Amino acid sequence: MSEADDTLPDMATRPSRRQRLKFGRRDRDATTGDPAVAPGADGDDGAPTAAAGRPALYAGSRLEDLVVITGYSGAGKSTAMAVFEDAGYFCVDNLPPEMIRALVELFVHEGSKVEHAAVVSDIRGGDYFEAFQAVLDDLATLGLRHRVLFLDADEQTLLTRYKETRRRHPAAPGSSVTQGVAAERAVLEAVKDRADVVIDSTDLKAHMLRRKIADEFLPRAPATRLAVTLESFGFKHGPARDADLVLDVRFLPNPHYEPTLRPLTGHDARVVAYIERDGRLAEFYERVIPLLDFLLPQYVTEGKAHLTIAIGCTGGRHRSVAIAEHLGRRYSEREDVLVEVVHRDADRASGYGDADPSGTTIEFAPVAPAWGTGGDGGAAAPESGDAPAADAHGGTDRPTG
Repeated sequence: MSEADDTLPDMATRPSRRQRLKFGRRDRDATTGDPAVAPGADGDDGAPTAAAGRPALYAGSRLEDLVVITGYSGAGKSTAMAVFEDAGYFCVDNLPPEMIRALVELFVHEGSKVEHAAVVSDIRGGDYFEAFQAVLDDLATLGLRHRVLFLDADEQTLLTRYKETRRRHPAAPGSSVTQGVAAERAVLEAVKDRADVVIDSTDLKAHMLRRKIADEFLPRAPATRLAVTLESFGFKHGPARDADLVLDVRFLPNPHYEPTLRPLTGHDARVVAYIERDGRLAEFYERVIPLLDFLLPQYVTEGKAHLTIAIGCTGGRHRSVAIAEHLGRRYSEREDVLVEVVHRDADRASGYGDADPSGTTIEFAPVAPAWGTGGDGGAAAPESGDAPAADAHGGTDRPTG
């Protein structure tokens, strides 16, 4: 790249910062040749500015929003960045002020697809105050839409949080946290005056801080969609991992004990008909669905981005699969959640030879009203690894352990 033709454009207009980044010759000529641009209209050194307020050089940029996050260490900058990351922002942590210029150059470059970005810049970047002030001036001069979020907290709260994490303070790595907090406050106090939004996190829990940041910076609709994963699994193959809620449905009739249903899964209508034959599946839905209808908006309000609901039966092939599919169809119709259905154990072999999975209709005998009463009660062979056997009440496997 030749210095004469492809030098990076200048992000500053003050002569004292002219040498940091310069308008390339082609960019300068193209900009000043635009009839919509009046040289000298934007200041004392004639920096070109488009009629709409943004330099013609960046008129085609897709960057719509740049959020600069700063503030005191321990005040919640990591939490803030997570909020923007969950909202689809391109996020960069611990960026020195001088590097913000280079990053913005990439964002506004032709071909860049970045529309929303958030960067965290704080005292960890070294020489901070003067460089940060200069960057804010440059962004304003360029007409790029940007907002500054400053996270504050009182001294005692910062000390307490650092004692809980047992980490060294970046402003005083070789001394006490108290000295680090004081040194950082002396540097950043003036930066707070440049912030568009100052949030004091002293009395805020993490979910309260997330909600406050979202209310201040993010549009409501895209930020309130909760990603819900409905996962079926079999207890005999191990518990569900990373589940927020676990529903144990082993109390329902077990299709495994019907030879014609054993090789099938909960995707099959005949399996569903068997599970719901005694009415308990309908009663289960009557109680679980209102509970989920209540919980999902609460998790959204708390700022939760993802929820995993695990539904478990013995083998993970029949009952849990059928219920996960049913709940998935129901909640996929809602606009406030994104639903994914995962079957962890549905493809595992049943351990028995396949019966004839024909499409014939299966007629089930009436269900006895109580445990151990009525019926001829012939017990089928239990599934490999299962202790309980079927009984006259409809083939429900009893819990073990």
